[in-house]
Amino acid sequence: MKAKQLFRQIGIFSALLILIVTHCYATNRKPKILFVVTSHDTKGNTGEKTGYYLGEVSHPWEVLTAAGYEIDFVSAQGGNPPVDGFDLNDPVNKKFWEDKYYHSKITQSLKPTQVKPEEYKAIFYAGGHGAMWDLPFDSSIAKIASKIYEANGVIAAVCHGPAGLTNIKLRTGEYLIKGKKVNGFSNEEEELVKLRNVVPFLLEDRLKAIGGIYEKSDPWQSHVTVDGRLITGQNPQSAKAVGIAIVKALAE
Repeated sequence: MKAKQLFRQIGIFSALLILIVTHCYATNRKPKILFVVTSHDTKGNTGEKTGYYLGEVSHPWEVLTAAGYEIDFVSAQGGNPPVDGFDLNDPVNKKFWEDKYYHSKITQSLKPTQVKPEEYKAIFYAGGHGAMWDLPFDSSIAKIASKIYEANGVIAAVCHGPAGLTNIKLRTGEYLIKGKKVNGFSNEEEELVKLRNVVPFLLEDRLKAIGGIYEKSDPWQSHVTVDGRLITGQNPQSAKAVGIAIVKALAE
């Protein structure tokens, strides 16, 4: 009889131990943010290479990891996405690129099918011209973003990253950005980089066409627009400020 009671007590103790360990693991896990990067590597028919813009990943990454968030990466094709703006003279770029943990993460980016939207507090679309060719047409990532937003999460994007917002619809069937203040790479900036006639569409025009209330500053000036849980930045110069705005929005 005593032996049975002992075994029963050991069983209860083991169950309690498992519950304690599980609770500690869950409570010690960092809150997560999902970064979206492009898988597209060529600027139209120019033959010029592109991809995600390194500084538009590294600068928000530095702000968000310092604030205690874990970053995951997803791209349309998964795996190692192409990179543009590869400037290691930028100390933040260098810090990110030489971080073994995060270098491994971004070079082994998740496929959309591997992402569990419920794990993320926010989703952030990095820019780079490549984003104009694949993100506006990727329904899988758009659905992930919609689920995060409708679970009270934050959606953010910078530069050409807002191209990925142009196919996000909510349960109502309306575009996410309809009636909301938004910005992104301006027509004037596209003209200055001589790609106005190369990109598949002008981002400023598309954001307006689907109901966004578009804002902008002069070229290459930092400009971040916040409308509730939607945060957008105009250009590479806005990347760090977008990260700061995400931290603030998640704290509210």
